[in-house]
Amino acid sequence: MEETIGAKFNIVTGYPGGPDMDLAVERGEVQCRAFTHSAYFSRREPYLSWREKGFVRVLIQTGLKRDPRLPNVPTLYEIMDELKSSESSQRLAKLVLANGDLGRPIVAPPAVPADRIKILRQAFMKAINDPQLLAQAEKQNVEIEPTSGEELEALAREVMTQPMEVVERMKKLFGK
Repeated sequence: MEETIGAKFNIVTGYPGGPDMDLAVERGEVQCRAFTHSAYFSRREPYLSWREKGFVRVLIQTGLKRDPRLPNVPTLYEIMDELKSSESSQRLAKLVLANGDLGRPIVAPPAVPADRIKILRQAFMKAINDPQLLAQAEKQNVEIEPTSGEELEALAREVMTQPMEVVERMKKLFGK
């Protein structure tokens, strides 16, 4: 966000894991914490209590689309549009944040014929929308948010074809 919209943060490091960071938020040691939608909306602590008590305010979403559970929280991409961020900054954000939108994709080698890819994608979407699977996921508090293979492929192609300037900015951002 510093690179794309000019936000200024004092990054605090050294917490060994998420639960320690959550405690730091509750103690007031830090004022901001980033995590995934699925973690925030899970039925586990401390997020359940945080939501019930209004303890936190969600400032920004980093996904390509707004999560419907946060209809009044803008995405980084919406803010970049509003601020007229450069194309290079928008590309950098997409490159850095693509992992959140890609999730945990199921992949196949490049030589698989298109007709088989189509069959695999259809079978996956049918399986992931199976009522028994969804009921089991609900019981186990597992969030299922499938994205079509076509959408994932388009995102992967976009991420893999960034101009060298954007790649260099990312390397600099990650200290490489």
